[in-house]
Amino acid sequence: MTLDPDQLGRSKSDLAETLRRLRLEAGLTGDRLSARCGISQSKISKIETGKITPNLVDVERILRALGAPAALLQEVSSLARIANTEWQDKRASWRRGIEKRQAELMSLEADATELRYFLPAMITGLLATPEYIRASLSHAPGDKTAVIGRKLERQAVLYDESKSFTFLLTEQAVNWALVPPLAMALQIDRLASLTYLPRVRIGVIPHGTRLTRGPMNTFTMYDDRLVTMESFTGRVVFRDPRDVLHYCEIFSMFEGCALFGDDARIKLGEWANRCRGISRDL
Repeated sequence: MTLDPDQLGRSKSDLAETLRRLRLEAGLTGDRLSARCGISQSKISKIETGKITPNLVDVERILRALGAPAALLQEVSSLARIANTEWQDKRASWRRGIEKRQAELMSLEADATELRYFLPAMITGLLATPEYIRASLSHAPGDKTAVIGRKLERQAVLYDESKSFTFLLTEQAVNWALVPPLAMALQIDRLASLTYLPRVRIGVIPHGTRLTRGPMNTFTMYDDRLVTMESFTGRVVFRDPRDVLHYCEIFSMFEGCALFGDDARIKLGEWANRCRGISRDL
């Protein structure tokens, strides 16, 4: 799937125009197409005018109702998959203000009931100490005081009993030395303490764990609705159910390899003590 940001922006209008053109070429009204594919006429109208973006399942139902050949089905389905993918540029986020990004994340967290985080490189803000958060923002432009406050405010969601959280962290993520050793020990202690929250599961994947896939990217799953994937220059948002399902399968694979509960706390304790040892030797 192409992730060219320009293509991601055009694909929604292209998809709407393509589906409308194919319906007209088939000589069908919106009502007749609705009856054939089992999608309401009002939804078809909104799809064709670009007011809503159909998922892959809806697109395939429409194309089959139109009698589209296999090659066309594949081509338009690929367009639909791209249309359900969004690129969010990091520099654009900085220009808008990174505090606004925190408000967006808070909204996503408020709307979700099951949140899953795969963290192969660093500790996420929801689990971080103030010192770790401050260090993680060292590359960001402008005054970070308000952003640090908003990140700490977001951590209250961990105590919301209507939600469940699963965090998977590799050993590298836990031990990435973003702050001095003693501060890292305190950060790892915080991870261990959060494992006792009733709706929070923190799993760790130590070095040497046999894995069938490499930990390619940080990603977050919000229920089964959408997935955000992080990169150095921005984030990709996947909304197509097939993409979400694929990430769900990847997450489950890593989850099955992680240590939880007492086993995780033992490892976290070892890593925190190692940091304390390094601090004493400095």
